[in-house]
Amino acid sequence: MTTARRRSVLFGALAAATLFSASARALTPLPPVTLFKVVGPRDEIFIGLLTAELEALGGGSPAEAISKKVATDGQMTVWQYSVRRGDGGVLVMAPVAKVGVFAAGVLRIEPYATSYQVLTPN
Repeated sequence: MTTARRRSVLFGALAAATLFSASARALTPLPPVTLFKVVGPRDEIFIGLLTAELEALGGGSPAEAISKKVATDGQMTVWQYSVRRGDGGVLVMAPVAKVGVFAAGVLRIEPYATSYQVLTPN
């Protein structure tokens, strides 16, 4: 096989792998719950919103949409999340309770990524 032929085959394989990888990411569904860290003057809590709840808030980044909602309405009711033991003793991020987040007590809202499985509220 000539060098030009090897390069052509290698380029074709690389292009196919890139397209497959990009299409697989596009088809990966969004997680049903997106987590955020809400930082206040004294403490921080973790909250979760369902995909449908985030879509209802409108465009922009999710953290920005939540911030605008809290600033506009003065408060927002969300699920508070915490690390708990799930089935089989595995650690999971689970909803604890519905809580109110008030504009006066929020310094910052930021996306939060976790390595634990995130449970949806029942």
